[in-house]
Amino acid sequence: MHPRDYYQLMARYNRWMNDKLYACAEPLGDAARKRDLGAFFGSVHGTLDHLLYGDSAWMGRFTGASSLPVLGETMHADFDAMRTARQALDQRIVAWSASLTDAWLTRDFTYTSSVDNRTRTLPAWTLVTHMFNHQTHHRGQVTTLLKQLGADPGVTDLPWLLAP
Repeated sequence: MHPRDYYQLMARYNRWMNDKLYACAEPLGDAARKRDLGAFFGSVHGTLDHLLYGDSAWMGRFTGASSLPVLGETMHADFDAMRTARQALDQRIVAWSASLTDAWLTRDFTYTSSVDNRTRTLPAWTLVTHMFNHQTHHRGQVTTLLKQLGADPGVTDLPWLLAP
């Protein structure tokens, strides 16, 4: 499999999973979604907001956006606004993944971390892989939080995207 094919698949998986998680979280209501369950970002809403932050930050870096979201600040307190922003960003990630080239993926990419303010230079493919890995990591946390609240996100495995 070519790396571009992998990233395009991960972009589709990201969109599919986010659609499932938001649909599962919606009926819970705002109070349940924002209830602190002891996760790293507290709640379902907090973790979904962090996912939106991370993807927005990486896509901003990758596409040369002039401003990045601020780490630790809530991007969207309103669930419907967050969902709308998520859907738009997921479409952007899918389109962007289709434009990746070998030359871009193999070049060095320099960025400054919002976590420790250090500047690092790594191969671009490493950072793209990190973005998709970060999504999966935190979506796993969301599925656990949803289950704690009595909601079932259903099957989350990649083959179900490809052959439902």
